[in-house]
Amino acid sequence: MRIHPLVVAARLVMLALVAALTLIATREPSELRWIALLLVAALPSFFAPDHRIAAPLGRLAEVAVTGLAAGSVAAAANSLGTVDAGFGAEAVLPYLAVPLLTAALRRRPTEGAALLGVAAVAMVIGGVIVEEGTAVITQPGYLAAGGQWLVLGAIVTFAADTMRQLMTPTEVTPQPYAEATRLLTQLRSVARSLPGATLDPGGISEHLLEELRTVAPAERTAVLSASGGGRLVVLAQSGAERVDWEVTLDNDSAIADAWATQQAQTASRSQARTPVGGDTSSLVVPLVAGVRTIGLVILEADVSSAYPSAVISRVTEVTGPAALRLEAALLFDEVRSLATNEERQRLAREIHDGVAQELVMVGYGIDNAQATLPEGAEETAEELRTLRGEVTRVITELRLSLFELRSEVDRNGGLAAAIAEYARTLGTSAGLRVHFTFDESTARLPAATEAELLRIAQEAITNARKHAGASNLWVTCTVDPPYAEIEVSDDGKGFADDRPDGRYGLAIMAERAERIRGRLEIRPRHPSGTTVAVVLGTSARRDSVRDSVSAPEGE
Repeated sequence: MRIHPLVVAARLVMLALVAALTLIATREPSELRWIALLLVAALPSFFAPDHRIAAPLGRLAEVAVTGLAAGSVAAAANSLGTVDAGFGAEAVLPYLAVPLLTAALRRRPTEGAALLGVAAVAMVIGGVIVEEGTAVITQPGYLAAGGQWLVLGAIVTFAADTMRQLMTPTEVTPQPYAEATRLLTQLRSVARSLPGATLDPGGISEHLLEELRTVAPAERTAVLSASGGGRLVVLAQSGAERVDWEVTLDNDSAIADAWATQQAQTASRSQARTPVGGDTSSLVVPLVAGVRTIGLVILEADVSSAYPSAVISRVTEVTGPAALRLEAALLFDEVRSLATNEERQRLAREIHDGVAQELVMVGYGIDNAQATLPEGAEETAEELRTLRGEVTRVITELRLSLFELRSEVDRNGGLAAAIAEYARTLGTSAGLRVHFTFDESTARLPAATEAELLRIAQEAITNARKHAGASNLWVTCTVDPPYAEIEVSDDGKGFADDRPDGRYGLAIMAERAERIRGRLEIRPRHPSGTTVAVVLGTSARRDSVRDSVSAPEGE
């Protein structure tokens, strides 16, 4: 129940004004009974102004009482001789403006028209009823007063919205890039003012689970969000064991129902793909920002009936504000990913159309020079052959760089497939024997997280190809959202700490890992080589391991 102070004050002032005019016109305190009835009819507008049934019925009662009161007050004024010809109705009729203006401000023209009709009928009935003397319906003053206020009511009802639009200044629509600049500037300012200056979906989700732990019992909790392809991704989860949550929205489950209805759903079974034995209670609460569902919170307890309505209310009090925070983080992630991908594609186009084409022309020039050398210029010919080989090597490196820039995680293929394609391509170019081991869940990581993990793996594979002098490359990819681990090992000469480009590459990988709240590990491999690993989240701790593949290249 919401009470609007301005609405209450406006009605009370109008009631006081009408009461004073009624006393002046009739000098009969008994006529104040109509003011009392108006006060009763106005109660829904005081205490339930937004109720879809009580509020309109209250306004209907107000106009009916006003119309009936107009006839009674006009007749009383006539009999007393204070106001003749039925003009005494003017004492009460100004109150019609209150319910009609309320309906107009709420943009309900149909209700306003109905109120006008009820007011006209009530005034006719009030004018026909003879209390003292002649019925006032035939008197010119009564007809003039009633017609005047019905016309004014019609203007209020049907012209209010048009007048509001005319009085609102026209806003000049900014150009798309100007609008984008304004919004991004605001986003930057807001992001800097946030606690911890973070807009990280994973961190916000983990904090939400910590808050829920204090208000509801749960052995397993998770926060899921939407991704491409109509599937959900696990942003965060907690519990003794990793759970393979249901991530599709086309099954008959509490998860799908909560997403579709935007209402909390309870179930007496687990929402995992693999059922949990024993008594289980599940609670799925949608995270709704405005009119859009952006995610789900899942709580499960190993007891029956763990989530009564009181617990659900406490949970929704926590998830309501969190939905807006998570939506901001997801939007920020999406904007950053779009900007990063666009920049990578731009660089790839510039390299392909610029430096790469010029190097190809240099190679053709060297070939022409070799073809026109005079006999006996063996020394010059050897230098040209060496230079031609170096140009060919640089062109090959540029092509691999273009492949790296254009590589993306396919939302249908997954992270492991993208890493495998990159490692296979680079391994073939360098004569490396590549060994893959994949353990990937059907659930997906957020798109921005998968992109960062792919870039880290690319950097580690590129370092092994360029600098390690290795014969074998081992790539291991384990994904069980929100946990993931990517490991790249080689049997080369190890990592040289004094190599400037190596330090720069490590700094880039460390920055990417920090951005997704992961950790980068670099350690020597026995008996030779280096292992680079990035770990996201905590160990899966599963009893069973999904099917993995070990496929050496080149056999």
